Amino acid sequence: MNKLRQIKETLNNAIIGREKEIDFMLIALIQGGHVLLESVPGSGKTMMAKTFAHAFEGDFKRLQFTPDVLPSDVTGISYFDPKSQDFIVRPGPVMTNILLADEINRATPRTQSSLLESMEEKQVTIDGETLKLPNPFMVIATQNPVESQQGTFSLPAAQLDRFLFKISIGYPTFEEERQILRDFNENPGEVRSSTVLTISDVLEWKKEIKSVTVHEDVETYILQLVQATRQHPYIELGLSSRATLALVHASQGIAFLQNRTFVTPDDVKYVFSPLASHRLMLTAEGMLIHDPIDLLNQIIESVQTPVEAAIK
Repeated sequence: MNKLRQIKETLNNAIIGREKEIDFMLIALIQGGHVLLESVPGSGKTMMAKTFAHAFEGDFKRLQFTPDVLPSDVTGISYFDPKSQDFIVRPGPVMTNILLADEINRATPRTQSSLLESMEEKQVTIDGETLKLPNPFMVIATQNPVESQQGTFSLPAAQLDRFLFKISIGYPTFEEERQILRDFNENPGEVRSSTVLTISDVLEWKKEIKSVTVHEDVETYILQLVQATRQHPYIELGLSSRATLALVHASQGIAFLQNRTFVTPDDVKYVFSPLASHRLMLTAEGMLIHDPIDLLNQIIESVQTPVEAAIK
């Protein structure tokens, strides 16, 4: 765990004021999940993703999404080679450890859907040939708020459900922005992290995190939260079974980062909103008077929290 603390310190020094976001990205990498970063232009989404990837020794590729990007530009193509008189498969940018899908909501729905197989099954199919993706594999996608941007395409529910977390990045505090000015005034856009995280580290942590236990009372608490999203009068589409499993994995992840071998109710609460907010579909009335985060906070308050002393 000393190595994990070192990595967090390195990233926190390179990415100012984003400790919580770094935790979520580390959890996603270890647990085989994906992260959707959302904020207004210029708030540092792409820089944060690049800095995180630069701290990892694995392969990193970036794909800038625009309306004219085709599915084959993501997954790859099969072409005929005149010399060998045979078809050759050339994988696309998806064949990597960390893929930065920049401004994903500027791509057409057809191109967005080309990532579905890769994100869920960790494989890609090119003209009938299926290729396994490297392990670990993680998509870090960025998007601007759909309602404030023209020329964007909302991600469908099936695609959103494949992101472990959706992280809304707010503005930095006054002092954080002062530090940004001092650190990046001369070299804006410079990636300042060093490579401290190896593939073997991640693969080892993938094994260790499975030993983080989830007490039956905490399991029941998770199920009650999920059921509450399906029964809320202002929520038309609640959390799926995939989201239930993701909530368990995310809770194990935050416990693991805090060097604990068991999940607490506070772990569940900590990851609940970033894990659930993008998976909800509100009713027409609910969209008029509520924000998904507000509804999730209401649900947390309405479900009885198990006693922590009994689950250790």
